[in-house]
Amino acid sequence: MNVHALKTEPATPSVKAPAAVVALAPKAQPKSEKYSKMAKDVAAQVIPPLIVVILLGLMWELLCQRAGSTLPPPSKVYKDTKELIFDPFFDNGGLDKGLFWHLSASLWRVAYGYALAAVVGIGLGTLVGQSVWAMRGLDPIFQVLRTIPPLAWLPLALAAFRDGQPSAIFVIFITSIWPIIINTAVGIRNIPQDYRNVAAVVRLNPLEFFWKVMLPSAAPYIFTGLRIGIGLSWLAIIAAEMLIGGVGIGFFIWDAWNSSHISEIILALFYVGIVGFVLDRMIAGLGKLVTHGTSAA
Repeated sequence: MNVHALKTEPATPSVKAPAAVVALAPKAQPKSEKYSKMAKDVAAQVIPPLIVVILLGLMWELLCQRAGSTLPPPSKVYKDTKELIFDPFFDNGGLDKGLFWHLSASLWRVAYGYALAAVVGIGLGTLVGQSVWAMRGLDPIFQVLRTIPPLAWLPLALAAFRDGQPSAIFVIFITSIWPIIINTAVGIRNIPQDYRNVAAVVRLNPLEFFWKVMLPSAAPYIFTGLRIGIGLSWLAIIAAEMLIGGVGIGFFIWDAWNSSHISEIILALFYVGIVGFVLDRMIAGLGKLVTHGTSAA
């Protein structure tokens, strides 16, 4: 009997399909943790300068409490000026007004002069940055004029306008325009050549090139000039108002000096610093918004 060997094939193991990977949605951060993080960030920004201010105030108090000190300590400044602090809106007519009215008058002058400087400065900066001939002709003149101190322009402005109000606005304008022109010109000159090539390919007219290419590319430089300009504007108006008189924080400081009210001068200087800081932060925040965070804050 022939026995035939049976060939058996090895059994193939069954292959399981790979398990589907399920992506888990990130767990939402609890609101308490979110608010706690925000509070820590705010504290990290506020507490260090607050500590420094307190230490400086204590040092000022100790130094000025000594016999023979010519400056009042913070406690005396508060005692002498608490009526001005808690009632800044009084108006007794003439120049006898609260600090709110003096600050608002100064801010109004700054707004006019600075707005004119921004418009003219960006326009001239664009011209100088875009045209080689304009740069060669105007840049040396700008470099000379920007070195003239702000108050040196005031007598000329008074001679021209015969009035203190437009003279103060002109001083603000002529003081703040130079950094705007220079920074705008630098920004225009630093536009990448690729952007210019693309604009030539799509055949943008000069106005379209200005709005769609020039301004967005040079915006960080422009806002740097605007930030410097607003600081110079605020410095210039304080000095100009000391000379032209009328309602304004500069005149308030000068009038307090003539009346030997040193505490009022210190209070006014505090307000001047706070307002200047707020103006700088406003321009920096606007620049960050317009340039999507590319300008320095």
